[in-house]
Amino acid sequence: MQRVTISLSDELAQAFDELMARRGYSSRSEAVRDMLRRELGEEDLGRGAGGPCVAVLSYVFDHHERQLSSRLTGLQHDHHDMAIATMHAHINHDDCIETVILRGDSAEVESFARSVIAETGVRHGQVQLIPTAAAAKPGMGYRRPGKR
Repeated sequence: MQRVTISLSDELAQAFDELMARRGYSSRSEAVRDMLRRELGEEDLGRGAGGPCVAVLSYVFDHHERQLSSRLTGLQHDHHDMAIATMHAHINHDDCIETVILRGDSAEVESFARSVIAETGVRHGQVQLIPTAAAAKPGMGYRRPGKR
């Protein structure tokens, strides 16, 4: 373990302490470690480094759109190794929301998610990829804020 010392203005330190309190961190060190893990993971994904990830794909769709529900289910079955869980809820008479938990290589997961979002009748789709390779590196594992 290495010790790193940084200097912050009084205003930045106060804002950081307030952020820590809102997110439940018990120490500045753990908050900084989590921020660095997140930034490094997002950078890896952003430059197309690939690697294992989990992801949350959420989208709203018109369930009256011809065969859309069947197409979406078919896509998930075609990628059964990647789509590990799905939640479906009715928003109103016309619209549904689905959230799909995905796991696999980040490039493949993102490609699948984009293909679902591109289906005619799907609106407001978003995917959040979370790299899991960093968690396998010593000292980079995730720890919930405030937990030891």
